[in-house]
Formats: sequence, C-alpha cells, structure tokens
Amino acid sequence: MKIEKAMFGAGCFWGVQYTFQKIPGVLKTEVGYSGGNIKNPSYEEVCNDKSGHAEVVYIEFDPEKVSYADLLSVFWKSHNPTTINMQWPDVGTQYRSIIFYYSTQQKKEAEESLKRVQKIIPKKIVTEIKKASEFYPAENYHQDYVNKNGANSCHIANNPYLS
Repeated sequence: MKIEKAMFGAGCFWGVQYTFQKIPGVLKTEVGYSGGNIKNPSYEEVCNDKSGHAEVVYIEFDPEKVSYADLLSVFWKSHNPTTINMQWPDVGTQYRSIIFYYSTQQKKEAEESLKRVQKIIPKKIVTEIKKASEFYPAENYHQDYVNKNGANSCHIANNPYLS
C-alpha cells in the first residue's frame, strides 16, 4: 500500500484532527507545530506568537481510498480561510490558515483548489501555501483531544458544513 502525507493548519488543531480522523482512507493523524523558527517548541512557545509555528495536523493517507483533492475539500470546509490569524474565538498566528505541501503535485492541487474556492467566496482568501517544513508533535494531552473529551470540547467538532 502506498502511503502519502498531508499537513494542514486551520485553527485549533483539536477539531481539525477530529475532522480528518473520520475520513475513510486517512490512516494516521497527529497534531503538532510547523512553519516556525524554533526547534521542538512547546505549546506555550507556540501560543506566545514568537515561535512562528502554526498549529497543524499531520496526516498519512491511502491515495487509493481518499485523494489529496478530497482532503483539500475538507480543509476548505473546516474553517474560515478569509480571517487572518484567527478561527472563531481563537486568535494568534498559530491559528492561521495554511497548507503545507509535500510534492509539486500537491502544491499544484492546493493552488488550483484555492482558485476554485476563491471564485465562490466573496472575501479574499488568506490561506498560505508553503513547502512542508519540519513537523514537531504536540504534547500528548493534545493528541486525540476531542475523542478523549467529547465533541462539546471543540467548536469545529459541531461544524454543520462537515456533516
């Protein structure tokens, strides 16, 4: 079986992980940090807006069961890509909308999907598209947070667009 990787930042990583875990063909998800300038950052370092990292979800998936385009579709539906450094009540650079790509094909698909979504959203999309950088896993208490604490622990878990 061929396994591919994806990494997305779409606000608080708890709900983003929960969203992607439910997709058939997604084999693994892990929350963490990427895109910044500190090695092995702690949650506190990421939250102080000085690390440069975004809260992200690293994904391994089976492309025979789910395509990267399908994952991009879920990404766009799971958050508001028009708000700078915030998602719902969460504010800070760590909550920015960002797609990290692992190949030129993923970059192309991400850029094309952004153009398609921009045609149907009246506000300007501010999502960044960048080459994947080092992924640093978050602390254990952040992993599978919604599954451990229930859907009411996170706003995205009840997102009507994902039903």
